Amino acid sequence: MTETTVAGGADPSAQYRLPYTVEPRRYALRLTPDLDAATFSGEVHIEVLVHEALSTIVLHAAELTVDNAWIEPGGGEQQTLAVDLDPSSERLVLTPEASLTPGPGVISIEFSGILNDQLHGFYRSAFTDDEGVTHTIATTQFEATDARRAFPCFDEPDRKAVFSVTLDVPDGLSAYSNGPEVDDSPLPQGGRRVRFGDTIPMSTYLVAFVVGPLVATDPVDVRGTPVRIVHVPGKGDLTAFALDAAAHSLEFFVDWFGIDYPAEKLDLVAIPDFAFGAMENLGCVTFREAVLLVDPDRASRLELERVADVISHEIAHMWFGDLVTMRWWNGIWLNEAFATLMELLCVDHFRPQWQRWVSFGVTRDAAMVTDGLHATRPVEYPVGPPEEAQGMFDVLTYQKGAGVLRMLERYLGTERFRAGVRRYLEAHRFGNTETADLWDAIEAASGEPVRDIMDSWILQGGFPLVSVGSADGPTPPAGTVVLSQEPFHYATTEGPSAIGSAWKVPVIARAIDGDETRCLLGSDPEPVNVGGDPHGNAVVVNAGGSGFYRVRYAPEHHRRLASRLDALDLLERFNLLGDSWAVVVAQRSGPEDFLLLAEALHNEDDPDIWAQVTGALSLLHRAVDDDARPLVASYTRALLGPVLGRLGWEAPPGEGPRTPTLRAQVVAALGTVGRDPEVQTEAHRLHDAAQRGEVALDPDLASAILGVVGASGGPEDFGTFLEHYRRPATPQEEMRYLYALTGFADHSLAARAFELAMTEVRSQDSPFVIQLLLNNRDNGPSTWARVVEHWDGLVARIPSNILPRMLGGVTSLCRDPQLARDITAFVHAHPLAVGQRTVDQTLERLEINVSFAASLRETAVPVLSAGLQRLEKR
Repeated sequence: MTETTVAGGADPSAQYRLPYTVEPRRYALRLTPDLDAATFSGEVHIEVLVHEALSTIVLHAAELTVDNAWIEPGGGEQQTLAVDLDPSSERLVLTPEASLTPGPGVISIEFSGILNDQLHGFYRSAFTDDEGVTHTIATTQFEATDARRAFPCFDEPDRKAVFSVTLDVPDGLSAYSNGPEVDDSPLPQGGRRVRFGDTIPMSTYLVAFVVGPLVATDPVDVRGTPVRIVHVPGKGDLTAFALDAAAHSLEFFVDWFGIDYPAEKLDLVAIPDFAFGAMENLGCVTFREAVLLVDPDRASRLELERVADVISHEIAHMWFGDLVTMRWWNGIWLNEAFATLMELLCVDHFRPQWQRWVSFGVTRDAAMVTDGLHATRPVEYPVGPPEEAQGMFDVLTYQKGAGVLRMLERYLGTERFRAGVRRYLEAHRFGNTETADLWDAIEAASGEPVRDIMDSWILQGGFPLVSVGSADGPTPPAGTVVLSQEPFHYATTEGPSAIGSAWKVPVIARAIDGDETRCLLGSDPEPVNVGGDPHGNAVVVNAGGSGFYRVRYAPEHHRRLASRLDALDLLERFNLLGDSWAVVVAQRSGPEDFLLLAEALHNEDDPDIWAQVTGALSLLHRAVDDDARPLVASYTRALLGPVLGRLGWEAPPGEGPRTPTLRAQVVAALGTVGRDPEVQTEAHRLHDAAQRGEVALDPDLASAILGVVGASGGPEDFGTFLEHYRRPATPQEEMRYLYALTGFADHSLAARAFELAMTEVRSQDSPFVIQLLLNNRDNGPSTWARVVEHWDGLVARIPSNILPRMLGGVTSLCRDPQLARDITAFVHAHPLAVGQRTVDQTLERLEINVSFAASLRETAVPVLSAGLQRLEKR
């Protein structure tokens, strides 16, 4: 076989990949799980094509016992296969009695394994019913390389094959897999044999099977495809919204891609224990309960948006990821980034009043925070061992990846972009691709240099800061500004940096009252004519707000924009605030300009724009010394108090769908950062009334009220929260009360919450509980001490692929430089097996926040005092 190469030499994955001498065509897999014993047994018959004479067959197996193996060559006699299983490489080497000749054959293997509790491979999940009885589910999570923990296979994404799954299950349990159920027969010894239809050719990481006491809704027909929600008993009343969102998504994507849905049915399965949000197994998508099962009458808009997002994201994968799949794990970012883009397009179509592209600005901004670090990474990078791909499941893959795709789509126009995507899917259906295949297809459809543009964004880390200045000379051309770029970073470094040097920037600009103009900004300054009077008309760069870059305006341009905020689109206003705060944290500007912008928002009703302000106030709250903390609280009350006064605690008739989210943000900030006694009193009153059954908490306001009650509450409130967490009415209520347990100021209550994370809380949720405890200004340092004390137990309990998320909370521990140094030293001495790059980014953010906190010791009091005086004069 010819060696696979990449630009610059040999493919770094080559030594980790199986030989291409044997090609799998079809798997006939039968499994018998024993849920009580937490074990399973099985057999697999793999139809293969042998490409050349060989003396060994190599495939993958991990944590399995292989009992027997044999091969039936086409036209030849059956041969026993000697078995050599190498745990370190997770490879199974099968040696026939005589060399095999090229041609078809069937490899048969009998094996057994353990249903683990690590939320990967073939694992067990559990739930407790209303009578207090615990039930077990056997379920799967195979991405990236855990199918080998359930059955021997060629566990690489470009070894696509057809899968026929059969499950032997006890009576009273249900079974689900990728294909439709085609037979259900009783077994002589008791139980049933459930056989599922063949799939399309697909990768091993997309195989799924679930066995347990589950029930399914009646199917909804969506253009000939039956769609069901599968769930634990007693939660059928939480499925209607998911069915509606799934039906819309399926129709939307069939139309958008111009290709029929590639499976025969679509089951969306809610699993009580699940490490990620969801997994795009073809035809059998698995989810966390909280992102699938929801009651619209008892959920906030943000919670409904999250459910719609995840459903749309996973269904988009049926085409982009399942039908067409990356060749190796370096391309996993494109699967996830494109599904994120399509999720946003779909949900914006599903509920346009939610303004989904504006709310995407919040998560895109989070990606820009990470991408402004020297420890960032290129979106795509060479992957050797598959575990290196685990580092791609982060904000740079999902949010930056989707952000640069959206930037390209807006620059090219929707139709040219979609034509390129359709060309790509048609050309590669059932196959595997490299990233450049997509760029080339879009380039062919659009006539634009798409590969050159996108390589500059994908193959280097970071993004540019685009500066806007006036043209030089005594008589500059009318309506002309000069654009230039430089790498954005939060801090200088003498060490290595993954931030690039120059990008091909698709810029859309306009005079504030004029039409848009487009240019492709390179490394040299570029004069751009936007029309109008350059000395009086405000200029908007990144018009429409979809560019993945920050903008720095010369002072005169910034003043003009600040005086015309009402003429900017929502996303343009959002970006102006985000860009202004970024240069404050980078210490390229003082906080004054940002606070002036915030103070100009007194009539603003958009929650995502205000989120920029409340996020900044939250960082100030965590970063300032104790003597400046009352001033941050006073400024917060002066800034946000009138907003709550205007909105009120109750929604008036006809209120827009996004305003309740703003009300919740303002209440939360006033009651915690602002320590507003009136807000705290009212939050306690409403919560107490809800406990007595006198009122129901407004779902949009519930999390904010719980946060305020927790921040100002005591042991009795903690006990109430814990009881609701243990007996929730919905999955969303469960998570609200769980996370609210982390907000108490009392040290002993923080210790109790930590203990719960170590014991009672599901391992999928534990890292997020500890992250929030680290974020707690009053209890963050003591929580860190507990993390150090219990480190080995945390590493053993929490799934390795989400453990780095726990450490994200240390970025708030920025007031004490010595503590920050101790944290850095401990983390360096205890590297993680997965996600170490994410941890390095966290430590750099901590360092930046420590520097920012130090700067505030000189500036916070005078700047906030001046702002408070301005607000009091209104």
